[in-house]
Amino acid sequence: MKHSWISIVVILVLFVSCKDEVLPKPKAMLRLEYPKAEYKELDADCSYIFDLNTLSVVKENKDCSLVLDYPAMKGSIYITYKPVKDNLNTLLTDAQKLSYEHVVKADNIVEQPFINSNGRVYGMFYEVSGNAASQSQFYITDSINHFVTGSLYFYAKPNYDSILPAAFYMQKDVRRIMETLRWKE
Repeated sequence: MKHSWISIVVILVLFVSCKDEVLPKPKAMLRLEYPKAEYKELDADCSYIFDLNTLSVVKENKDCSLVLDYPAMKGSIYITYKPVKDNLNTLLTDAQKLSYEHVVKADNIVEQPFINSNGRVYGMFYEVSGNAASQSQFYITDSINHFVTGSLYFYAKPNYDSILPAAFYMQKDVRRIMETLRWKE
């Protein structure tokens, strides 16, 4: 009888010890993937034309300012138009100052000049990294008649790690706007 009890105990120990060890799961971020961007030309009743992502919803204002809303990404690109009337230095200073207002929360701001001599489109793209309110800013001008600024904002409190996939996606659209912008004459 002793041997049967010992056998039962050994068998129970074996069953209990064969159980996999439970490990806590590491924290992970949700992987966000967005559809491939498709573009169409925006031809508003303004002094400029550019390609915009078909995922964006356009809201036009009378002064040729636009909001390109991305509901799926909870963000928007705000575009403002101003005519140049002997105020180019003021417009440039204001655009640069607006971009550097984010330096308090930003980890880094990278300036990337943009020049399209054939189209008379000159500007600057600012890539902002960190928990800043805006992840990118830009301005474009022909230096004579037109000045356009743009800013990328998200609806949520900035958490750079969380919004990074959407920020990269929308920054590509900002660059596309800059590359395809043409002035109407």
